[in-house]
Amino acid sequence: MPDTSRKSYADLFRTPEFSALFLSTSAGIAAQTVSGLALGTLVFRATNSPLLSAVSMFGPALAQVVGATLFLSGADRLAPRATLAGLSLAFAAATAALALPGLPLWAMFAIVLAEGLIASLGGGVRWGLLNEILAGDGRSEDGRNEDGKDREGRNGDGKGGYLAGRSLFNMMSGIMQITGYAAGGALLTLLAPRLCLLLAAGLYGTAACLALRLTRRPPRASGRPSVAATHRTNALLWRSAPRRHVYLALWLPNGLVVGCESLYVSYDPGAAGTLFACAALGMLAGDVAVGRLSPVRLRPRLGIPLLVLLAAPYLVLFLRPPLPLTAVLVALASVGFGASLVQQERLVALTPGELAGHALGLHSAGMLTTQGVAAALAGTVAQFSSPATAMTVMAAGSLVVTLTLTVASRRNAADGGLLPRRAARAAA
Repeated sequence: MPDTSRKSYADLFRTPEFSALFLSTSAGIAAQTVSGLALGTLVFRATNSPLLSAVSMFGPALAQVVGATLFLSGADRLAPRATLAGLSLAFAAATAALALPGLPLWAMFAIVLAEGLIASLGGGVRWGLLNEILAGDGRSEDGRNEDGKDREGRNGDGKGGYLAGRSLFNMMSGIMQITGYAAGGALLTLLAPRLCLLLAAGLYGTAACLALRLTRRPPRASGRPSVAATHRTNALLWRSAPRRHVYLALWLPNGLVVGCESLYVSYDPGAAGTLFACAALGMLAGDVAVGRLSPVRLRPRLGIPLLVLLAAPYLVLFLRPPLPLTAVLVALASVGFGASLVQQERLVALTPGELAGHALGLHSAGMLTTQGVAAALAGTVAQFSSPATAMTVMAAGSLVVTLTLTVASRRNAADGGLLPRRAARAAA
C-alpha cells in the first residue's frame, strides 16, 4: 500500500506553479525524444556508423561537463522563469537549424554540442525550482515569505515533497518517451527526418510559452553567476565523501546502461522505436514502485539492488535473442532506473537548501555527461565488434562500478553508505 504520510500526486497539482513547470518540462522532453530519434536516424542513414549515430543522439550530454564547470552557479543566481523560457527558445532555434537541407555532418555535431552547453544550466534551474515550489515557502519577488522572514537556504518540508514531485516528473518522462519514440518511429516511416526535426522545434517553442506561466521568482542565492562561484560550490559539494559517493552512484552505473540504449538504432534499425518505448515503460514502472509504493523505511535499501537490476538483463544480449524477448529484457532492466530517486533523496538530505539548485544541477549535468561519454564508448566498442556485444560489455562495466561504489561508501559511514547495514545483514 502507498505510504499515506507522503504527498499524493493530486496534492502536487494543487500546489501553485507545479502544473506550469510540469507541462513545460513535458513538452521539452517530447521535443527531445522526437528530435533525438530523428537525428540519430538521419545520421545513421548518411554514415551507416553506430558510433556517429549514438553520439548524434546523446552528444549534447558530452558538453554538460563544460557547462557544469563554467556556468552552473547560475542555477541558484538567475531568475527561474526567464531562464527556463530562454533555454527552450534556444533549443527550438538549434533544432530547426539541424533540419536545414545540405547541412554538413560537422555542423550538425557542432550544433549538438552547443545544445549540450546551453542545457547544462537547465537541470539545476528546473530541479532547484521544483524543490522550492514543493517546499511551500510562499516566497514573493523580494525573496521573503508571507510573515516577512527571510527563508533563503531552508528546505522546510520540501524534501518529502521533492521526492514525490521528482517521481512524478520521472513518470511523465517515461510516458513522454514512450509516446515520443512510438510517434517518432511512426513519423519516420511517413516523413523525412528533417521534417520530424521541425516538429520537435515547434514542441520546444511550446515549452517556452508554458514556462512563461510560471510566477516571477527571485534567484535562490545572492551574487552574480561566475566561473569562480561555480568552482567554489562544486568543490564544496564534492568535498563531502557521502555526497561524492551519491554523485558517482547517480552518474556511472546508469550512464553505462544508457550507453547500451544508445545502440538501439544500430542493434535493430527497424525496431529502435519499440526498444526505446519499452525502456521508457520499464522506467515508468520503476518510478511508480519507488516513488509511491515502496515504504519509507525500506526505500534507502533499494538503491543498490535496483542498480544491479538495471544492468543484469543486458548481459544476455550478445546471444541476439528474438525481438519480443529483447523488448522484455529492456523493459525489466529499465525498472532499475528507479534507483536514482533513492539517491536523489539522499543527495537533497545531505545538501544545504541554498545550494539545492546547484547540487541538483551538478547531478543532472554529471549524469548527462556520463551518458554522452558512455554512448561514445559503446559506439566505439560496437564499431569494432557488434552492437549486441557492446551492450553486454557496458552492462558488465555497470555492475562492476556498482559493486565498487557499494564497498567504498560503507567505509567509515555510520549509516552504511549506499547500502544500509540492515540490508547487508539481511542479504547475508
